[in-house]
Amino acid sequence: MLAKLADKMAADAEAEETPDTEQDAEENNHIPAGYTYLGQFIDHDLTFDPNSSLQKQNDLEALVDFRTPRFDLDCVYGRGPNDQPYMYRDDNFFLFGRRLTGSTFDKNVRDLPRNNPDPLGSNRANARALIGDPRNDENVIVSQLQGIFMRFHNHVAAEMIRKNPRVEFKDIQQMVRWHYQWVILHDFLPRILDLEVLKQVLPGYKRHRPFDDCFKPNLEIFKWRKSAFIPIEFTAAAYRFGHSMIRPIYRLNSTLPGRFHIFSANPLDSLVGFREFPDVWAIDWRLYFPIEKRPILGPDRVQPAYKMDTSIVNPLKTLPNPVVAPKPEVERNLPESVRSMVQRKIDQLNEADRKLLVGASVQGFEFDSTSVAAAVKIDAADVEEQLERLERVHAFVRFIEEKELPDRSMTLRYRFVHVLYQNALYGSFLVVVYSAAAPQYISSLTFLSS
Repeated sequence: MLAKLADKMAADAEAEETPDTEQDAEENNHIPAGYTYLGQFIDHDLTFDPNSSLQKQNDLEALVDFRTPRFDLDCVYGRGPNDQPYMYRDDNFFLFGRRLTGSTFDKNVRDLPRNNPDPLGSNRANARALIGDPRNDENVIVSQLQGIFMRFHNHVAAEMIRKNPRVEFKDIQQMVRWHYQWVILHDFLPRILDLEVLKQVLPGYKRHRPFDDCFKPNLEIFKWRKSAFIPIEFTAAAYRFGHSMIRPIYRLNSTLPGRFHIFSANPLDSLVGFREFPDVWAIDWRLYFPIEKRPILGPDRVQPAYKMDTSIVNPLKTLPNPVVAPKPEVERNLPESVRSMVQRKIDQLNEADRKLLVGASVQGFEFDSTSVAAAVKIDAADVEEQLERLERVHAFVRFIEEKELPDRSMTLRYRFVHVLYQNALYGSFLVVVYSAAAPQYISSLTFLSS
């Protein structure tokens, strides 16, 4: 029954998309398309899915453990420069990746900082963003919105440091949060809510007025006893209204000839994230937000979001990898006690084995012996011998297949027995790389500062 209901909620596939020179019946002309992804960004700030984290558990009522129910930008700041130094420069400014071009509105667009899964080649298909919340790289649009907030932090930091060289990181962070909260209260909420509903919850609400008279909410339904939490009914149901606002196709900027699909088998036409997309894909935000007066129709218009209703566009009916990548069988029904055992098991390894597995973790959940040998600078035959022992004795990895490389040489393909091992080892790699006494046996992260 649920499958039939879900099928009814997805619109039929369109033979041809409505050109942007014509009005699309599904469009909501009152809400520009950018608010769809601002809403997704806000969702990631408030909520966190434990099924996609090392912090797995089955208690849905404990969602408060995974994300604070506050608009505090922890999806941007992560755990801060002390716990996640690989996200920051020494002066607490955010690090960025390569320059992006194509926007005539903003000549300083930068990609998010990314790992380098293929340090000896040019394969950037799995170049993951190194940010506070990995979900903010799941599509090209929210990825660049994450970059906007990081750049805004750097701008605020520069201004506050100019006025007071001794200003602390927490004060810069607070100033950025206040601006973000202002946007939510005075721009986002009035866009998605009926004004009378907003005033019913916030009786003192006055748009574009100071916060002081707005922070006395009238909560008739949602109440808590000891501390605020996020109800699962909100995270998994009510706030999912944004999925109906997603368009099937978007224009990124005015210098590219066409529009791009949210999902496509062709990576040069797909807005799916978790990768290094073409560097000419810088977003012109004038096509997503009402920054200036634009034509109602045509390639230079502000693209509208789709209507809030019970229907989603057809591509959302079947989500592709890596948006919902299949989990290995060993990752299902993971006992809570396993997490506490992972680090102890890693600590039992000798230095050589640990070094090899860290090198493998940089390649991903699956890896080949040749790439690992090059990364850790060990003979390939020795690496294969180590991996065989790590599978047979320690059960860290599992052999998949023997594979022929483009140069006709053969390599052995492996995967980690559990994604927890790969994540824990990769996390230790990041700490080592950015510590003062870092061994130099791996150098597979490349950054450009902002």
